[in-house]
Amino acid sequence: MTHHNPLGSEKIGTLILKFSVPAIIGMVVSATYNIVDRIYIGNAADLGPNGLAGITVSFPLMLIQLAIGVLFGVGGATLFAIRLGQKKPQEAEQVLGNALVLLVVTGLSYTIFGEVFLNPILQLFGASETVLPYAADYLRVIFLGSVFQIVSLGMNHFVRADGSPKIAMMTMFIGAGINIVLDPVFIYGFGWGMAGAAWATILAQAVSATWVVLYFIGKRSHHHLHKVNLRIQPALIQQIAALGLPGFLLQLASSVLNTVLNKSLLTYGGDLAISGMGVINSVQTFLVMPVIGLNQGVQPIVSFNFGAHQIQRVREAILKAMGIATVIVGTGFLVTRFFPSLLVALFNRDAALMAFTVPALSTWFLMLPVVGFQILGANFFQAIGRYKTAMVLTLTRQVLILIPAVLILPMLYGLQGILYAAPIADGLAAVLTLIVFLKALKELENIPVPVNTGAQNDVLGE
Repeated sequence: MTHHNPLGSEKIGTLILKFSVPAIIGMVVSATYNIVDRIYIGNAADLGPNGLAGITVSFPLMLIQLAIGVLFGVGGATLFAIRLGQKKPQEAEQVLGNALVLLVVTGLSYTIFGEVFLNPILQLFGASETVLPYAADYLRVIFLGSVFQIVSLGMNHFVRADGSPKIAMMTMFIGAGINIVLDPVFIYGFGWGMAGAAWATILAQAVSATWVVLYFIGKRSHHHLHKVNLRIQPALIQQIAALGLPGFLLQLASSVLNTVLNKSLLTYGGDLAISGMGVINSVQTFLVMPVIGLNQGVQPIVSFNFGAHQIQRVREAILKAMGIATVIVGTGFLVTRFFPSLLVALFNRDAALMAFTVPALSTWFLMLPVVGFQILGANFFQAIGRYKTAMVLTLTRQVLILIPAVLILPMLYGLQGILYAAPIADGLAAVLTLIVFLKALKELENIPVPVNTGAQNDVLGE
């Protein structure tokens, strides 16, 4: 018995609202994990700027957790949605089972790696002697909960692809709500400081992970976890990993970028500049997460209709989503223009920190209005199984442009050069994405649906 999936028949505008609004709300709520930690830590008298710097130095290692969840979550959910579009529900459930095993195994492995090499890794990632104790207290606990973060994030993509965007949103609400409640209790009430913020985070993630796995065991899901599908199939893993690779590399590149950025900031501006960039990262997360949520909502719509070869619906979905994304980031841009001091003051009111961060915030977001299009344009190729093109476009900003700019520009212009690296990278990446996206849109009807992703041609390839 096959379940009728509305992805192939409902109006595109209705589907985008139905799938993306919960995802946008969920991602904004999810973004509060790190942001709330930084707000509480930044306003704690015994932590302040050093605590902010500690969590900023830890952030690249947390991005690796996110990267693993994206690799098997987004990759698996994309293949899952394509198989459903091809009316192959049993194969879709095989993808679901294999992805869960991969998420659990990699999560446990990351915990062991992090606990064994904690201090050397933090020093490698830019922690000064002053900041190291703060970062270690926080990250030691975060590593313990790696499997919860990775499973919760990865499996929630499947919930959305299963046709339950509201339940996927609830996953994020539950986790973020618990984190917000526990943060002040553990940090201030129990006096646990940095470790308290981390314990609040991993306990919230443990509840979210349990919730999302129970969904696929219970009656609410349209497709279920079966024991037989937990047996690893190498060919299936290859397909999941290939489709998840662009998003994985993007998050991994973000980790590398943040590491390079922290080291450059330490060299040209000291621990205070790292603290300020922690605030900028938090604001950036909050402004860009709605676009990530929109992308998550539109991805199964594009994937399903591409699998069903309803090309006009694919075009309509991605173009409407790009328009919405531009409105979102355009609004965020105006907020950074008119209220930069208010945004920084949420985290800490230290005079020196404010003096650096307020103008830095305005500079960093100069090209924010084009970021929404670039994200949707790059991820469009992932949604239709064109992983090579998606990989190139997603890495353009982070690796090919931004990292070299962060390394080279401060040699010429000092600390200000680091800040101007972001708008330069945003603008150039958007131009490249526009060229490749328009070409693919014209050729969409001739692009084959991926059967074996390891053997397909690509828009930028053959």
